[in-house]
Amino acid sequence: MSGTPEGNRARRAGWLRALHQWHWISSAVSLFGMLMFAVTGITLNHAGAIESKPRIETRVEAMPTALVETLRLVAASPPSAGQSLPADAVAWVGHALDVRLTSGAAEWSEGEIYLALPRPGGDAWLRLDLEAGEAEYELTDRGWIAWLNDLHKGRNSGEAWRWFIDIFAVACVLFSLTGLLILQAHAANRPAVWPTVGFGVVLPVLLALLFIH
Repeated sequence: MSGTPEGNRARRAGWLRALHQWHWISSAVSLFGMLMFAVTGITLNHAGAIESKPRIETRVEAMPTALVETLRLVAASPPSAGQSLPADAVAWVGHALDVRLTSGAAEWSEGEIYLALPRPGGDAWLRLDLEAGEAEYELTDRGWIAWLNDLHKGRNSGEAWRWFIDIFAVACVLFSLTGLLILQAHAANRPAVWPTVGFGVVLPVLLALLFIH
């Protein structure tokens, strides 16, 4: 049976069913990401034509005396480079300024503590003035298009998003390869398959060789 035409057709049908199954699964997994990355590819390619008016928000709060004294003692040590804020300082910043510090790593000096808080679609920073006893927070928001563009680039997007990009990329590779194998299986009955695939390969190669220097 294995060497008969019927056996060969059965094996081919089983192989095609498996390919189609992996093809639709990988397309379902990568659907949202593919749409998002395609749209943001356009917005990034035309970034100069898309106006962006940053919105800047500043918050200033007086720090409790006890907290200021604690931070002064830590700053006088001196702390190691990039040392995190104490837990009570992180908790106070979250409550008073409504700022969630995912990392308390800071730049310390005798009279000031500075934290850079980069984020997708904007920027932010926090300054703790130990002489004046004030905390100042500034948030710059460049809008949702800038936010999506930064997600496309993986800029300041965190570990979870980097994992998503890797998984999405694997799903796209699987989607493309299973699609190619399905095309190969049907190429005998569809004469336009390989010329179309060849065009899709040759066009970007020619554009890169001729117009990118």
